Order: sequence, then structure tokens, then C-alpha cells
Amino acid sequence: MTEKNRAGKGHPDDAALQEKRRLAGEIIERLEKEYPDAGCTLDYDDAWKLLVSVRLAAQCTDARVNVVVEKLYEKFPDVEALAAADPEEIEELVRPCGLGKSKARDISACMRMLRDEYGGKVPDDFHALLKLPGVGRKSANLIMGDVFGKPAIVTDTHCIRLTNRMGLVDGTKDPKKVEMQLWDIIPPEKGSDFCHRLVYHGREVCTARTKPHCERCCLADICRKII
Repeated sequence: MTEKNRAGKGHPDDAALQEKRRLAGEIIERLEKEYPDAGCTLDYDDAWKLLVSVRLAAQCTDARVNVVVEKLYEKFPDVEALAAADPEEIEELVRPCGLGKSKARDISACMRMLRDEYGGKVPDDFHALLKLPGVGRKSANLIMGDVFGKPAIVTDTHCIRLTNRMGLVDGTKDPKKVEMQLWDIIPPEKGSDFCHRLVYHGREVCTARTKPHCERCCLADICRKII
């Protein structure tokens, strides 16, 4: 399935859409210069580990997840071991990430499904990923982009906040609607890295809990500043 299929029919190719594409292109270019090495801030060396980490990252910082998974993988070093573990054992180790019971349940079920249906491998199909327990569109897109190098739009909180402020999307906080609007204006090969750079920019400049630091923003002269 192509990303055009995934996004749906999209919006009419009118002047407003063309302007958003132009703006998106300029924003992408500037963020590439500002954050040339931006990438996923979750540590992983295998696709299944990224699946685990992105589930643990819900309502938790990536930095804490990176610490917590070290002990998890010491005890359960592969898909087989984690699939065979009791959810209670997993919960004990992941509790510092919050929501321990539900996260442990999802991780356990996800690893069992990988073991039983995919030979321990993470599928490289978007819709197959969505069938895994605890995996939503954001997680599936992250896997598609970072692991398999395929077009992806990861609508995390930074992406949603910043694209609304910049005027790239039309005032919606719904993750799927944001994703669909971005598919219309972001070149597919740029989407994954663009979203990673939004995370860096959202943490350092266009912050959520304080007033955005527009005075030192590389986008200040082109941002719509819808705050």
C-alpha cells in the first residue's frame, strides 16, 4: 500500500494547499540545517525493542524509558524470553514508566503475537503493525520510518502542537487528522526525519509548558504563530 492510499483521497489541489506545501518545504529545509543529526531518542538495536520502548514511552519521557529497558532486556533478552514471561514480571520492571499493568499486558501480548505469527520478527507492513497489541498509528509509523526506512508521519504531541502553531494543519488536535493533513503537504521521503526534528524543536524552542522562545526560533519569520 502506498502512502497516498494510506492518507486517503486528501484535499483538493488548490491554492491554499499549494501554499502549505511551500511553507512546509521551507520549514523542512530550515529544520534540517538547525538539527542535522536529529533522530529517534529511544535507544534500540532491534525492531522489537523499539516496539517495547514506544509503548513504555506513553506518558513517560524517552530518557526514563531508556534506563528502564536496560534491566528489562537483561532479564528478557529476546522476543522468545519476553513472550514467555509472566505479565507480572514485566510489570515489576516497567513500573517506573507509569501505567505498569496495562503496558506490561500489551508488551506481553505483542511479543507473543510476534513469536506465534511472525517468527519473532516485526512485520514491515503498516496494517500488520496496527494489529499488534498496544500499537497505534503513531507507533506503527515510527517503526515504518525508523526501522524499515519507509515513508512515515509520527504524530506525537510535539508534531501536533508545532504543526498547528506553524499553520501547517487546520486547528485539529486529533492525531489521525493531523497525520492525514500532513501526508498532503510533506514529501513522503521527508516525513520521518521531519517529525524527529519537530521533537527536538519542541523540546528546545517551541515549548509546551512555557512561552515559546520565538526570539531564537529559526522559523520566526515564516511561522504563523497560532499559539
